[in-house]
Order: sequence, then C-alpha cells, then structure tokens
Amino acid sequence: MSLIYIKRATMADVPAIMPIIANAKALLHADGSPQWQDGYPDEAAIRRDIMAQCSWLLLIDGQVAGTAAQVIADDPNYHEIAGAGWQNTTDPYATIHRIALSADFAGHHLSHFFFSNLISQAYQAGIRNFRIDTHDMNKRMQAIATSLGYQYRGTIHVDEPGDNARRAYELNLPAGSAKVSH
Repeated sequence: MSLIYIKRATMADVPAIMPIIANAKALLHADGSPQWQDGYPDEAAIRRDIMAQCSWLLLIDGQVAGTAAQVIADDPNYHEIAGAGWQNTTDPYATIHRIALSADFAGHHLSHFFFSNLISQAYQAGIRNFRIDTHDMNKRMQAIATSLGYQYRGTIHVDEPGDNARRAYELNLPAGSAKVSH
C-alpha cells in the first residue's frame, strides 16, 4: 500500500499541477462536455487558489497525483438554486472546485481518497456542510459525488460565459460524536 495524503499546494507545485489540469480538460473534451473548454482553469486561476491557501494536492509516495481547490466561504454562484434547494442554508460550507487527478494514476480510484481527505481536513476545521457543482455532461463527477453521499439539490449558474448551468450537490455530516463500537 502506498502512502496517500494531502498537503497545501505552493507556487513551486504549479508545474506539476498544470499537466493534470490539461489532462482533465482533454477528458472532458473527449466526453463532449463544454466544461473547462474555454481556457479555464488556467495557470492564473491555480495561482490565485494557491495565494488564497485553498489549493490542495493529493500525494502518493511523494508524487503529485491530484489537485483541487477547497474553498470555505460563501459562494455567490450558490445563492440561487433551481430545484429542491440547499438542505443546510445556515452553516458555513466547503466547496470543492477544480479537482483533477493525474493520468499517471488512472484506474486507482483516487477520487475517493482525495475527497475523503479534503472532507476530513474541513471537518477538523469545524465544517459539516459540503457542496460541489458540475456540468450536466460530467457524468464522472456526478457518479463520484453521489457515491460519496452527496445529494443532488438542483441547478445553479456559475459566473462563466457560455453554458454555465451546473448540477449542484450537497453533503451534510452530523455534528455530534461518532459512535464507538466494541
């Protein structure tokens, strides 16, 4: 078993991050999705995430295997939602954005490790509400989100040109103590 963990990205990690983003864009393009096909996310967006201390790396035995931004803040794109709506509208939430895994580790089911680590990191900081959004054609991300317990809540629109409708998902974790089994 390999050592798998997350750490905050630094500017020195940008050269390792950008090929992972490029590969994710190619996968989305191959699926026919317009998501990430207009240049975004670009290096400037990744650098902004790093400066904001919200850029994370998934490392496997010291190699960068994934990248994501986890933002713990109110997201204006989530203020209006068509559909069932958010279940939790009062507590702070963490949103996972710009998540991508290295093609070098394809088939290892690392998305679950990465999400689990990101959720655990935010949980340690007191966050119990998690949100994510993805394009309707991004079936991979939809499958990952629902397999982790995220519930579909409706459609939001992101501040991007073109097809900006996104499927929005929410995960709410209990605030109480975990039960210990003997």
